[in-house]
Amino acid sequence: MASSEEAKLETFMQWLQANGVELRGCKIKWCDSKRGFGIFSDKDVSDGVMLVVPLDLAITPMRVLQDPLLGPACRAMFEEGDVDDRLLMMLLLTVERLRKNSLWKPYLDILPTTFGNPLWFSDDELQELRGTTLYRATELQKKSLLSLYESKVKDIVKKLLTLDGNSEIEVCFEDFLWANSVFWSRALNIPMPRSYVFPEMQDAHDICIREADEKNLKPIATWEVDGTGLASGVPFSMYLISAAQSPLQIDQEIYISYGNKGNEELLYLYGFVIDDNTDDYLMVHYPAEAINTISFSESKTQLLEVQKAEMRCLLPKTSLDNGFFPLNTQNSEENNKSKADKVCNYSWSGQRKMPSYVNKLVFPEKFMTTLRTIAMQEDEVFKVSSMLEELAGPERERQLSDTDVQSAVWEVCGDSGALQSLVDLLHVKMMDLEESSGTEENDLDFLKKTLIIDNHEDSKQCTSNLSTKSNDLEEPKLMTRNKWSAIVYRCGQKQLTRLFLEEAEHALQLSLGEEKVTSPC
Repeated sequence: MASSEEAKLETFMQWLQANGVELRGCKIKWCDSKRGFGIFSDKDVSDGVMLVVPLDLAITPMRVLQDPLLGPACRAMFEEGDVDDRLLMMLLLTVERLRKNSLWKPYLDILPTTFGNPLWFSDDELQELRGTTLYRATELQKKSLLSLYESKVKDIVKKLLTLDGNSEIEVCFEDFLWANSVFWSRALNIPMPRSYVFPEMQDAHDICIREADEKNLKPIATWEVDGTGLASGVPFSMYLISAAQSPLQIDQEIYISYGNKGNEELLYLYGFVIDDNTDDYLMVHYPAEAINTISFSESKTQLLEVQKAEMRCLLPKTSLDNGFFPLNTQNSEENNKSKADKVCNYSWSGQRKMPSYVNKLVFPEKFMTTLRTIAMQEDEVFKVSSMLEELAGPERERQLSDTDVQSAVWEVCGDSGALQSLVDLLHVKMMDLEESSGTEENDLDFLKKTLIIDNHEDSKQCTSNLSTKSNDLEEPKLMTRNKWSAIVYRCGQKQLTRLFLEEAEHALQLSLGEEKVTSPC
């Protein structure tokens, strides 16, 4: 480990000890330039509690409001609704990073100075995301953060630094961008004991509340909260407890889980991707502005509003296991349940038969009913209106529900129009993905011929090593980790688009064949 990192770690360890942090079964070590510092198993502990941190060290909205420097100004803005919980914590991080004598300096110094999420991408790296949902999302997010910084954050931070006697310090957008990335990459949903937030009110039930959102996860360790000290011996603390089935090996790195997230979310929030991620998903949406250009747009818009229509849907990779061409990933019981629940088995006239392929459709029913409504032809619009008028009664004594409208649309239209619209949407998505970067095969081939570099030193070392290999037919190309992550994510999106397009095209052919045999109208 470089001497600078050793010095940072030594100072941080002293700071932890001075603030009551107890490392009982773990130690903190430097990993490498890519991963930074990590927590490693140090010894076996009988109760599984490896690390205890007083809640006073947790950066929370309440902590910001009670801060001697930030509190008065932030309380006024918070009460007026000018800032929310998240912005409060980002403001503290921004100010404390710039303060010369910050109480948080030993902690802030061991955090990364840059991040791998797309907000930190160079222009060249960002171009690798063109055609993906994440490209547009990154553009919008950066524009929004810059606007927030210019309109609110910059002046607030400058004012607070002046009050602290640091008026000469320059504030820049990157300081706020850093605080935003620190927050999103490290925020935990930890329920604070009520008696800690409101000391005058005691609550006997604040014992060892488990961290939320642990469904189907198998992390090595989890954070829990101890309101009384019965679990950790330290009242009002949070502690890291082993969740492993067997004792951890000495020097084993300790992880908590990010959850079952696709590469889009992992890259957007945390700055990394997982190759061949089984939790990947594809987002498909029908552009709302396009509705104004279709026939009978006013009538269809009204029907969509009654149905509480969803204009977009997420298509999980695991749902393909229930489709026509299974991938054999480890799909959950929840996926099977949603498959059974989505079937729309209603027909007023009895002429619209339930499709034979319905249990193989991998597309959400709510999105399908949206596409059915959008795809209706002129005669179908009138038939649906007639059915609904009959159901409502001559005096409109019955209020139509969203299910009533969905039933009428399905009985009149069936699936073929919706599936054709879905095929068209997926074709457009694939064209957008391939426009700047070529096919899925191009991405895979490109990834095979690259070496990842994390910093300037890696680049020099790799260049030196490659120059000695004169016998290679084609030398590998050097690539930044950000660029590699973007291509892995983009390639996964192309793969999912292809797979779901195959599902939609097959379902469309089956639908057309069955609707020719029997038609309700």
